[in-house]
Amino acid sequence: PEPPEGGWGWVVMLAAMWCNGAVFGIQNSCGVLFVSMLRLFGSSEDKQLVFKTAWVSSLSMGMVFFCSPIVSIFTDLFGCRKVAVIGAAVGLVGLLSSSFVSTIEPLYFTYGILFACGCSFAYQPSLVILGHYFKKRLGLVNGIVTAGSSLFTVSLPFLLRVLIDSVDLYNTLRVLCILMFVLFLAGFTYKPLVPNAKDKEGGKKGKSKFPPVKKICNFSVFKVLSYRIWAFGIPAALFGYFVPYVHLMNHVKDRLGDSVPEEVLLLCLGITSGVGRLIFGRVADYIPGAKKIYLQVASFFFIGLMSMMIPLCNVFGALVAVCLFMGLFDGCFICIMAPIAFELVGAQDVSQAIGFLLGLMSVPMTVGPPIAGLLRDKLGTYDVAFYLAGVPPLIGGAILCFIPWVHERQKLKERAKPVDGETTEKMLENESTLVSDTTEKPVKELDSGL
Repeated sequence: PEPPEGGWGWVVMLAAMWCNGAVFGIQNSCGVLFVSMLRLFGSSEDKQLVFKTAWVSSLSMGMVFFCSPIVSIFTDLFGCRKVAVIGAAVGLVGLLSSSFVSTIEPLYFTYGILFACGCSFAYQPSLVILGHYFKKRLGLVNGIVTAGSSLFTVSLPFLLRVLIDSVDLYNTLRVLCILMFVLFLAGFTYKPLVPNAKDKEGGKKGKSKFPPVKKICNFSVFKVLSYRIWAFGIPAALFGYFVPYVHLMNHVKDRLGDSVPEEVLLLCLGITSGVGRLIFGRVADYIPGAKKIYLQVASFFFIGLMSMMIPLCNVFGALVAVCLFMGLFDGCFICIMAPIAFELVGAQDVSQAIGFLLGLMSVPMTVGPPIAGLLRDKLGTYDVAFYLAGVPPLIGGAILCFIPWVHERQKLKERAKPVDGETTEKMLENESTLVSDTTEKPVKELDSGL
């Protein structure tokens, strides 16, 4: 059916905005939780404390993306509402159980896996359902929904700081469960307007039947060379991407002391990330085809450069400036993911193309922060960690530079095929015309002779 462009869709949009904000607001505020975990579970005897604690936040963010290919399959099979509601329930259980642990190790499962998997299953359907209700206004609606992440990232660090100081970490996690409960209720608003793959396969008889495996897992997107470069170039750029989100707060404490309001840095990241999504999302509309990828190249260049500049900042104002620029280009990188996927693989395969990409992104985003923590434990400073975190974005950006050229060559080859077909068809038509002319001529001569 044609999307209604409003109506109940506005309620769905607000629910999806809450989902985006709750999931990534908590994930992006992990720096505040990280510092609190170091205090709560730390001891002077543990020489690998930062390394161990970094795995909690790193696993959590990594699992959100790692589950994406699986979530896209479940969403196609069972629909957005069921997947989102069950995912929010699992996330609620994981976050609540995290508030009852006494050591850091159980958090690897309760917070890093259970809570994160629930968030992943709740998050992806919130993006898919928007296409059921909007088509002409989909760009505007997507902008509003993704702004929820920036809104929560701006406000949540200050709330977490107040809660941790007043009611400790355990009760703060229980308060965050309220966000997940609202997310659980929001999932019920995802009324589907398009039947899922399981219902389609069942036909008109009303019997549900699973579609073939080839329809469930569509690996044909990897046959597109430009997509393959994109799907491996972006993960290569992200090994250092999540390092500032996890370790920046602790680095500020090490470098500038406890008197500095380090939450302001997350505020700067959140505000300019939202601004970057609005500005560069609009700019991308004016850039034709796969050349949009150059925006991501520029964003990775500046993200890598800003990461390398963090150790050079000896005053708080310089760190604020770095975070403002980093957030701006972070928003640029995120907002044009879907438009680039549409350009590379087309609308039919875009859902699973994004799912596979997010799954591949999970590996570097999980590995990067613990390595940075290990370097901090060994060297006693974050300087080398931030310098190294800036290298992968530069390498990944260089890889992505080849995509527009490769994509244009692919399009030229595809255009050449129908031209060849038309040429062959015209040759056959000419040949048939000549044959008919040669057969008609003797007949006419015979008629004239008679």
